[in-house]
Amino acid sequence: MNYASKKLRIVNVLEGLMEGLSDFCGPTRAALIYAEHPEDPLRIWDPFRLLDGHEPRLKELYVDSEKWRECELSLEEMRFFGEMVPEKDIGLSGVISYGGRTGAIFYQMWFVDHHPDLCSRGPVERWLEHAVCMLSHDFVTEDAFYTASSRYVLREYAKYAVRDYILDELNLLIGWDMPYHVTSVLDVILGLSKLPEEGSLPEGRLAVVEPKICEALPLAVKFPSADRPLLKNLKHVRKLLTAVRDNPELALISDGTSIIGIGRCDGKLPSVVAEFKKTYGFVHIGENPVCSFSEGKFYATNRQPHLVELEELLLEADLEEDVRDEIFRICLTIVRRSVEEKHGCAIVVDLNEAPIPISGQRLDKPLDLSDPENLKLACALSKLDGAVHIGRDLRLHGFSCLLDGFAVPGEDRSRGARYNSAMRFTAQHPGVIVIAVSADRPVAVFQEGVDVTGHRWFENYAEDKIFKTPMTLKEWLGL
Repeated sequence: MNYASKKLRIVNVLEGLMEGLSDFCGPTRAALIYAEHPEDPLRIWDPFRLLDGHEPRLKELYVDSEKWRECELSLEEMRFFGEMVPEKDIGLSGVISYGGRTGAIFYQMWFVDHHPDLCSRGPVERWLEHAVCMLSHDFVTEDAFYTASSRYVLREYAKYAVRDYILDELNLLIGWDMPYHVTSVLDVILGLSKLPEEGSLPEGRLAVVEPKICEALPLAVKFPSADRPLLKNLKHVRKLLTAVRDNPELALISDGTSIIGIGRCDGKLPSVVAEFKKTYGFVHIGENPVCSFSEGKFYATNRQPHLVELEELLLEADLEEDVRDEIFRICLTIVRRSVEEKHGCAIVVDLNEAPIPISGQRLDKPLDLSDPENLKLACALSKLDGAVHIGRDLRLHGFSCLLDGFAVPGEDRSRGARYNSAMRFTAQHPGVIVIAVSADRPVAVFQEGVDVTGHRWFENYAEDKIFKTPMTLKEWLGL
């Protein structure tokens, strides 16, 4: 196989990985370091500069040391399909990595963005593990039989990544013989998540427990074995969920095939628990979150705003540490309340020594937001049209503030007036940060007319993909 064909295979796997993870986690970059044969130099494929800033660590692992060439098993004796020696995360900040060795490719290490709002990194690692297998498979497939199907497999891998992670965790807890099909359970969860009953989407919990444990549970209600609703009968299960809707301690208990009854499910039990919250929900293994779900699809997010970008901007500002931490806490409280109550809001964080005048409802005496009662009031005022104005003195100086300004490059009409007004306003006021929260959950942070939460790394990808080829790691490091 010629080099151009191998490059095409790498590009297809990388694109499928990015497309799938971007849907599962949010916009996600990917990169690869690999060596096809034991004697080959390492090559790197990083079209989105995901690994920029990690050069010292990569040099330490792959240039200053040859340990990456060591492998306890003989790869020559491995089958091309279905066998892999895993390589664990190498510990880069802000990045999830996972790799492996196969009979087709001596060494692979895949890298993707580590989003701060992940329920668990487990499904993402299983996704990267599958990418290792897909690329190895493609490298031994002759050109005449190559269909680029790896891209489409990885793009639609969300449910199976969740399944693989749950299987791995349950195997550690209850052994290799799984008494029920995890894939079928996940299909039931997704089916229930979009099934209304009397116009309302489901609320309540469904716990799938190993049958041996299930029979021994002290249930409040237990159905006779000959009259148990089948788990795959979604309409019946959906009706039963209404019985546990108002009591968070109770759950429908299932053995993976049918509903055994209603009772309390100890979070320490090896169980798969689905928690339905009308328009969304969460999947847990015991008490540990795995992923969320909404509208019939799985997602990695824990649905909590994180404001990492705001935290970084405040670190760069000329503020005392306690003031910086308090501003961040105040903003996070208002944003989380807005997300929970599903209304949009805008917050002006004014870092100027004297707060700038903004058109809106001013206060005769600014509110001290370090007082919990005043902070609750600020959360309520954020529901009104316009922005709340917070100064570096930790006080609320106004609300219903109008953010105006001249048109600037980068405006996005699809994001609405709040988003674009924040962009225009910060372009004219350099000492100000604006947080814009949409009613449908996206949070954007603006400074100097730029959405610092925006992802524009994809704009130059087409050129990189066509004209650049994977360089050796030493060349990439400038050695």
